[in-house]
Parts: sequence; structure tokens; C-alpha cells
Amino acid sequence: MSVQKSTVIFAWILLLPAVLYVMAIVAYPLVDTFILSFTDASLRKTTNWVGWVNYEKIFNATFAEVILRTFIWTFFSVSIKMIIGTFGATMLNAAVPGRSLFRLLTMPPWIVPMAIGIFMWGWMYNGQFGMISGLLQRFGLTDGPVAFLAYGSTAFWATIITDVWIGVPLVTIYFLAAIQSIPKDLYEAAWTDGAGRFYRFRRITLPLMVPAIITMSMLSLIATFNSFDIIWILTQGGPSGQTTTMIIDTYQTAIGSKKYGEGAARAVLICIFLSLFCFAYFRVTRRLNPEKRA
Repeated sequence: MSVQKSTVIFAWILLLPAVLYVMAIVAYPLVDTFILSFTDASLRKTTNWVGWVNYEKIFNATFAEVILRTFIWTFFSVSIKMIIGTFGATMLNAAVPGRSLFRLLTMPPWIVPMAIGIFMWGWMYNGQFGMISGLLQRFGLTDGPVAFLAYGSTAFWATIITDVWIGVPLVTIYFLAAIQSIPKDLYEAAWTDGAGRFYRFRRITLPLMVPAIITMSMLSLIATFNSFDIIWILTQGGPSGQTTTMIIDTYQTAIGSKKYGEGAARAVLICIFLSLFCFAYFRVTRRLNPEKRA
């Protein structure tokens, strides 16, 4: 046996525990869910093979609205996080007194347990004793209490604001690390040539942040698309389904209605969408990296 072949075998032996772990934790549940999506599994003891019936059921006008709402919710949430994160990282990188304190103050939304942070926002959105409604009434902007979570339009944006509040700290710190990795010589050369602050940001900072922005956008997109806690704790998909996203609809179908087959079909559809997102991400990063493109 050659040295190269024995090295390959030894490498596979080292990888075997990780491969078995992935097979047990990821591959098996994924395959089992895919098979379950072709059955009428429920609380009944008998489970029958129904083919594509579960997929035919979900492709209707109601679920189309759920899909559209999920994409809109994800788009606005991720976009706002990227914009605020970029602006915040730029400000935190500025040479101003007390910037270490400002960096520390960006972390509480990320450090505080998610459920506690969501409940806090739920209290602030309350129309009777919520802080936001109280401030609006105090400044004469509303005639009476505003129950933000009781109306579809306001509840939808309330969940987005909460998700942005939770996600912005991580985005900001990640972008701050990306900015600080940019060589200072580029800024010094641009400053010597008379380039202004905005010009340096537009022609140096932003272009060199593109890989970090794409990576964080993809990670945030996947997390936001799969976000369950925020919507469920605040509205449980209400009112009248106006905040129901695909992950909420899947939970309500599989766990709430005990229709495991239909819920599995919805889960498979979510997996397909996320796989397409990942495929697009790898295509974009491959084009941005000349070495991988060659």
C-alpha cells in the first residue's frame, strides 16, 4: 500500500466520527421528514402512502400568501439589519472618546436571552400599559391607546422591529471586525490625496466589506427565514394570520393540528428554499473570489 493511499485511509478514519454524527443528526431526520411528507401521518395509528397529495394541498392561494409574507418579512428584516449594522460599525470604528463604551452598549440585545427580550417588546407594544403607546399619547400623536399587536399591519412591522433589535448587535460587531481588517495604508493614501470621509467610505470601506456583507446577509437570511420565537411569542401568527410565516404555518399544521404528513411537506419546502439561498450564496462568493473561479 502506497504512502498516499494509507494517508487517505487514515484521514477517512479520522473523519468517520464526524460523518456518523452528521448522518445521525442531520441526514436521517431529513430523509425521514421527506418520506413522511408523502404519507397522511397524524395521531391515527395507521399511516398510508398518499403520494403528492400533501404537496398539492399546500399549493393554494392561502399558502401562496404565507410564502409571499415570509419573503417580505425576511427581506425587510435582513435589509434593515444590514443597513443599521453597516452604519453602526462605521460609527463604532470612528476615533471618538468613549467608543469602547459604545461598543459594549451594542451587546445587550444579543446577550439578553431571546425570550426575555421578546417578552419585553411585547409589553412595550401593549396598548394599555405599553411604553410606546403611552409616549404616543403623551405627545399627542394618538387619541387613545394603540394595541400594535392587535392589527395585522402594525403587528407585522412590530415583529420586524423586534427581530432587527435582536439581530443588529451581531451584524454590527461582525462588520466592525471587517472594517478593522482593512489596511490603514489605503485610508492614509486617500486622505493624502484629499479624499473626503464619504468618498473614502464609498470607494474603500464599502467595496472591501462586500465579502463580509454577503456572508452576514446569508447567515441572517437563513436565521430570519427560520425565525420562530419572535413571531410565536408576540402574535402566534395572528391577528387573522397576518404574521404567519412558513415556519409558523408548519408548526401550526404539524404540531397544532397534528397533521404530521402535511407539516413534513411544508418543512421540505422550507428546506428547498434555504438550499436555493445557499446555492446562490456559493455562486456569488465564487465569482467574488478569483482563485476559486479559476
